[in-house]
Amino acid sequence: MTLAAKKNSSKVVVKKSQEVKIAVSVTSSTDSAHSTPISVGAKIPAVTFITRTRIESIDQNPFDWKDLTTSDLFAGKRIVLFSLPGAFTPTCSSTHLPGYEKAYEEMKSLGVDEVYCLSVNDAFVMRQWGLSQGLSEDKTVGSLGFKKVKLLPDGAALFTRGMGMSATWTTNRGFGERSWRYSAVIDDCKIEKLNVEPDFIQDSDPDPFLVSDAGTMLEYLKSV
Repeated sequence: MTLAAKKNSSKVVVKKSQEVKIAVSVTSSTDSAHSTPISVGAKIPAVTFITRTRIESIDQNPFDWKDLTTSDLFAGKRIVLFSLPGAFTPTCSSTHLPGYEKAYEEMKSLGVDEVYCLSVNDAFVMRQWGLSQGLSEDKTVGSLGFKKVKLLPDGAALFTRGMGMSATWTTNRGFGERSWRYSAVIDDCKIEKLNVEPDFIQDSDPDPFLVSDAGTMLEYLKSV
């Protein structure tokens, strides 16, 4: 083998080695700690949500970045939170979000301060999804975007991982890392009630929607 051939051969080996390392990194992105659901009574994870907030501007895009912490959103409040695999996906768009939007006022009358919808999507996607769903925008400066259900972007999955709800879909759906479907009542940053869809596994083919719906949440709120 010539010297040039040896150099080319060694380059190929390095590239293959790099490819193996990348593959291992991707497949191990969700560990058991991130997919073991949080318990009732536990404190929710302390994270920062990177959101977009409305500002005083005549620009066509009157928004700027705003960091909101877990404390900003949950401290001293009783919150209904529901989380789903993705904006614009079928069940999330046809039933999950519309159900909570419809029940928003009733939930607030049952001792709830706010209703949040969370997904592992960025702030731009969440806003466009809300608009496509026909949610009424809150155009006051500093608003969270919409008048009823507030859409929380968890783009880096930090809150989702801290809740133990990280689910990675690879061969099924090709989503990558998202949130397993669940709902919760969070009272002053502590889990009061938790409804996790059954059969929580990685790369799941079924996407159950049995216990995290608005109807089930209303039944609980009426019972306490």
